[in-house]
Amino acid sequence: MMDAVTEPGDPHTDGDPTLADDVDACCRLTGTFTLRSGQQADEYFDKYLFESRPALLARVVAQLERLVPPDTELLGGLELGGVPLATMLSARTGIPALFVRKKAKQYGTCKLAEGPPVDGRRVTLVEDVITTGGAVRDAASALRDAGAVVDVVICAIDRSPPGGRPLTGAGLEVRAVLTKADLDRAREQASPESSSLPPT
Repeated sequence: MMDAVTEPGDPHTDGDPTLADDVDACCRLTGTFTLRSGQQADEYFDKYLFESRPALLARVVAQLERLVPPDTELLGGLELGGVPLATMLSARTGIPALFVRKKAKQYGTCKLAEGPPVDGRRVTLVEDVITTGGAVRDAASALRDAGAVVDVVICAIDRSPPGGRPLTGAGLEVRAVLTKADLDRAREQASPESSSLPPT
């Protein structure tokens, strides 16, 4: 299988030249924030904000759609942020969705992946943001153990460092709509007119 290679999309060539500007303007917050590491930061990227705005979510999913491999049989949305993306993408493409938990529930069906059977089927993972790739790696491993074929993960944003390949060795090709570099560039070039988002 392939090592991880980030293949960023280019919304500028697909009729949505302000997507990076709008996602960055929506999600990049300033203030005082405590990070998971315990460190303090004056800036924070809240990925859930673009997913909670229907029009912006639809624009991101429109770009995700062209990254879906043609032989995909199931779209595996990762808990939590990958679920709305996979749901909307499934509605657009007609490909059934699968919802992959971080850990199997301890009651009822006790499933890790909710939805159709995965054994022998090609699953394309769907994630909102990839930084270290830990959740993607775990999901791919668990689905492969269940018999699925998992070679590709598509994501809205690849926030791994430039040149970084957090999923190297996991046998996954990474395809992203936007990269950290796209968002940083949007921030550097930001002006009051650069975002087309209506006020919330």
